[in-house]
Amino acid sequence: MAVDLISLSPMQSLGIPIALVGSVFLALGTEFQHRGVNKVDAATTTSARTGLNVQQLFALARRPSWVIGTLMLGLAVVCQLTSLFLAPLTVVQPLGALALVITAIVNARTHKQKLSKSTIRAIAFCVGGIGLFVTVAALTTSSVPIGTTQLVIVLIILAVVVSLLIVAFVLFRKRVNTVFYIFGAGILFGFVATLAKLVIDRVHTIINNGFHLVAGDGLTIVCLVGVIVAALFGSYFVQTAYSSGPPDLVVAGLTVIDPMVGVTIGIIVLGEAASAPWWAGIVFVIAGGLAVYGVIQLARRSPIAAPV
Repeated sequence: MAVDLISLSPMQSLGIPIALVGSVFLALGTEFQHRGVNKVDAATTTSARTGLNVQQLFALARRPSWVIGTLMLGLAVVCQLTSLFLAPLTVVQPLGALALVITAIVNARTHKQKLSKSTIRAIAFCVGGIGLFVTVAALTTSSVPIGTTQLVIVLIILAVVVSLLIVAFVLFRKRVNTVFYIFGAGILFGFVATLAKLVIDRVHTIINNGFHLVAGDGLTIVCLVGVIVAALFGSYFVQTAYSSGPPDLVVAGLTVIDPMVGVTIGIIVLGEAASAPWWAGIVFVIAGGLAVYGVIQLARRSPIAAPV
């Protein structure tokens, strides 16, 4: 049945504040990592805009700002996984949009600038579009049992997406811009959230019923591997995006594209919208278009990429 916010249990409701805390860590972690990447980019002869090399990756590990940001992002991941364990995906996922607002404000304060009207308008499109998208999804979609065939399809799609992104990166890395890395990271982390939720549900089942080896456990392990692979490539794209775009643009990709991909997988592959009314599909397209438009508008701003 569709997610009813009023009927959430006290334990499920606890997932909401945890998700909000995770958004704060995501915003601050992104800001600190952005500083670290820009410092490394300024200190090396090779620009990170075409992809971080091994030397730059080691240099990042020696930057206190980047290490602090990584720790904060680690806490954000812990909060997100905890909130997914406690509450439905469609309840806690849109709360990540708060990170976009916080990041924009922190970034403006850091550089002693005021948020421009165009930036505020772009953020409004991002937050409003993704909020509408996920809200309609929560009200019109329903949880359905996930079969082995559906899970295999999701994993195959992920493998194809990772392969295409790698090929595009290798062949066109000198010509692609920040938007490519942002959308690539958002798509990959959308798969991370979806597969992580499946793994978490499996762990939840084990806790409740005890461990019993079944045929699907092997596929669960494959899902976990898929989460790790997608997270690693997505993180690499995020670090590269820092060198050519402001941190709020990076967060926009993670909080707008990410949940849209997750919900789209649920609708198309898992059949969660089988009983949704006809108008829901139209709203999905409009809301998704508004959110993507906001991300593109953020990308058109003059990036703040100077080291601080």
